[in-house]
Amino acid sequence: MGIFGHKRKAGRARDEEYGDDAAYEAYDADTGEDPEDDGPDAPAGPYDVADAPDDGRPRMDLGSVRVPVPDGSQVQVEMDQQSGNVRAVHIVTGHGQVTVSAYAAPRSGGLWKDVSAELADQLRADGAKVTSGRGEWGTELSAIVGEVALRFVGVDGPRWMLRGVIAGPQSQAAQAPVVLRDIVRETVVVRGDSPMPVRTPLPIKLPESIAAHIAEQQAQQG
Repeated sequence: MGIFGHKRKAGRARDEEYGDDAAYEAYDADTGEDPEDDGPDAPAGPYDVADAPDDGRPRMDLGSVRVPVPDGSQVQVEMDQQSGNVRAVHIVTGHGQVTVSAYAAPRSGGLWKDVSAELADQLRADGAKVTSGRGEWGTELSAIVGEVALRFVGVDGPRWMLRGVIAGPQSQAAQAPVVLRDIVRETVVVRGDSPMPVRTPLPIKLPESIAAHIAEQQAQQG
């Protein structure tokens, strides 16, 4: 299953060329209600690198994103076998596997609203039970696929969009969104100045220690 659906809005093509569960309120995405909330009570994070706080909190530097890793978690790296590039970095917590990814977005913002609607359609087409609702940053998606519970959140930033997802057993579904939001809230995005097509994943660069460990494993397997 891909990250995004295939629907595009022609009217925005030129602009996009470069460029706790009590708070989760269920709503019907087809009613046209806008769940976005940019008021004074909106959460401070995630942060653009230009606005990132000097809080001393340790974060794993992946180039385009700097992600906090909760105590007791493990880091897993997903590689593309054909290209040898990093496809994703997962944080395995006691409540599920968290993946945080950043993408190029238009200056006008609003990409997550489109992406979340497409993602919901794609999940339903794949047989998942999907619920849309309102969370800290606007639209959240909750999905059940077999025995796995998924929660998706998205945040629109300056020329970037951050997407977070946690996947875990349904028995952990109540606590999993809290873990996901805590990680997303403290993530720092490094967009860079280079023009990139909208929806292009921002490149991931592994820390030297992790890259060396993977290279050693590959050498042993070879």
